Amino acid sequence: MLSRVADCAYWMSRYLERAEHTARLGDVCLGLTLDRSSDSVRRLMCSVGPPPVGYGAANGSAEDLPPEPKFNLTIEGCVVAARENARQVREQISSEMWEQLNRLYLHVRRQRIVGGSAFYSHVKEAAHLFQGVTDSTMTHGEVWHFIQIGRSIERAAATAGMLGAHFEDSGERDGGIGAYVSWAALLRSCSGFEAYCQRYTADLKPERVAEFLLLNADFPRSVRFAIDTVEASLRSVARTAGRRSTARVDRLAGRLRASLDYSQIDEIIADSLESYVLGIRRQCDQVHTALYQTYISYSIESAIGT
Repeated sequence: MLSRVADCAYWMSRYLERAEHTARLGDVCLGLTLDRSSDSVRRLMCSVGPPPVGYGAANGSAEDLPPEPKFNLTIEGCVVAARENARQVREQISSEMWEQLNRLYLHVRRQRIVGGSAFYSHVKEAAHLFQGVTDSTMTHGEVWHFIQIGRSIERAAATAGMLGAHFEDSGERDGGIGAYVSWAALLRSCSGFEAYCQRYTADLKPERVAEFLLLNADFPRSVRFAIDTVEASLRSVARTAGRRSTARVDRLAGRLRASLDYSQIDEIIADSLESYVLGIRRQCDQVHTALYQTYISYSIESAIGT
């Protein structure tokens, strides 16, 4: 597989996951704004990164925008970037994938100024449909695995970032309706409120929320689930490429997965959860860099020596 194909598949998936993640945050923040939960909105906004290069210049700094324009701008930029990456590997993805992504692109370009809950719901549903179409119509080879890796690294970093932003404010660990609303908003931002209640009931305790979003092996948006997916796809890519899983990227992903497998939430909180999730995000960046060095921007000498 060409490194260009791997690069485009990886970033197509990352950008689309970021757009879907931002749409969920936007939808939750709309409800919080109606409840005047400004602190919760601020924390959720902190987890939204800047839009891709080229978006936001006409409106000043994206960080200074109020919630909805910032979310809409980020969603539009990510969908445009995802479509451009898909266009460059059009022959490697299915027609159904291209059509679904193109429909989302056209809708976002038409409706992003309007915004609102209907806009966010459409983006979320379109991203979920794209994921389902991808799994159903594409051979699960190297390109498919790079799509999984991109989505999962983005998801792990986003979930860790939101959790860290909530734990930075020690006041949220106290009881009261404000704390309950804030932790419920965090779970809804990860599409995990109902799944959490099925496991722990609706008694929202910060330690349980942290354990669920960090260490749960069965919830698709937990950090552990995402990193398990990254490591499994990296192993499959290594086998397909005819190489043993000894590259630096495999070791980094394995080390991160092992740390999540054997961590205990009480020890994490005692040592500082904020530092722990910051370490996760740093390790996700290291996996990303090592992935590029191994499969995308490698030197000719390393390729010949493989």
